[in-house]
Amino acid sequence: MTSQNKDDNAVDQKQQPFLEHIVELRSRILRSLGFVAVLFLPIYYFAEPLFAWVADPLMSRLPAGAGMIATQVASPFLAPFKLAIYAAIFVGVPFLLHQLWSFVSPGLYRHEKRFALPLLVSSVVLFYCGMAFSYFLVFPIVFTFFIEISPTGISMMTDINQYLDFVMKMFLAFGLAFEIPVATLLMVWSGLTTPEAMAAKRPYIIIGCFVLGMFLTPPDVVSQLLLALPMWLLFEVGVVLAKFVSRKEATKGDHEAG
Repeated sequence: MTSQNKDDNAVDQKQQPFLEHIVELRSRILRSLGFVAVLFLPIYYFAEPLFAWVADPLMSRLPAGAGMIATQVASPFLAPFKLAIYAAIFVGVPFLLHQLWSFVSPGLYRHEKRFALPLLVSSVVLFYCGMAFSYFLVFPIVFTFFIEISPTGISMMTDINQYLDFVMKMFLAFGLAFEIPVATLLMVWSGLTTPEAMAAKRPYIIIGCFVLGMFLTPPDVVSQLLLALPMWLLFEVGVVLAKFVSRKEATKGDHEAG
């Protein structure tokens, strides 16, 4: 019996009661919340310069003398507070995914673990790449577009809470959109579909990307295109990677059978 078969048999035989799974899940959730809370404290201390950095894509493009406003009494406090919470969660993504990995890994077979860990690492990298893409490329284009189409004589004064909600929504939308290659690989790996079947559904995927872009971004064509087109390209990347992994697994299976 090979070492892989021994490990797989050990996974099959080691079954925890349902209550132990609940206790383990509770422990992982508490650790995750505690880690986010620990991150929140130092991040909140730097909340003001952090908010200035987040607001820079808009503030640097506003006309001289223009700025943001606070339409509610508590907004000057709540906006940096919310930003610190969001930032703590985003910064803590690697640890949060590690807790998820620690919870599910005991029930995975050896060949599943071989794929799962690289997928988790790539998920973190792609999520941060999506956020960087939105901040450095999408925000400058979108805010420049909004400012230039403002009617003559109308001053653009954005509420800080609404701006923060908009930015966080865009960060999340692009971060999740960049996970498409990982989602594609997982669907093929789990046997739900094949690379050829996904490639055959390409027209529907393209339409779906533009529909999601319409719902996840502001009601302007620029934002929708800047989200839909990368989603389509990332889908194509995922299909190519899935074909490569499938061929590699098939070749390995033929060698083992031989």
